Amino acid sequence: MSIQDWSENMVLVELPGEPQTSKELENVVRHVRDRGDCGVVADFSEVTILTSSSLAALLRLRKLLDGCEQPLVLCAVGQATRGIISVTGLDGVFDIVEDRFDALARAQAVPKAV
Repeated sequence: MSIQDWSENMVLVELPGEPQTSKELENVVRHVRDRGDCGVVADFSEVTILTSSSLAALLRLRKLLDGCEQPLVLCAVGQATRGIISVTGLDGVFDIVEDRFDALARAQAVPKAV
């Protein structure tokens, strides 16, 4: 995994597959807390499945970002992972796009709180 400070207000995360996904999502939560107000683009291209721990960590990240009105955009999410998100009823919670460039554009377009 890598956490890259893409811009002053955006972090790009390349997530590893399970079993490391939930641990790395927790690292992202800590990074966002330490950094302050910034949005997150999470690249799921290496993730083939999500465990309940990973979903819980993803929801914690969503809550943290909602609290500071920052975007969370998921990209390159495989069919199995999309299915898990859908079956759990979380498909309306996460903004999912096809690739990281679309995700970065979408996240940058979200109006910031003043």
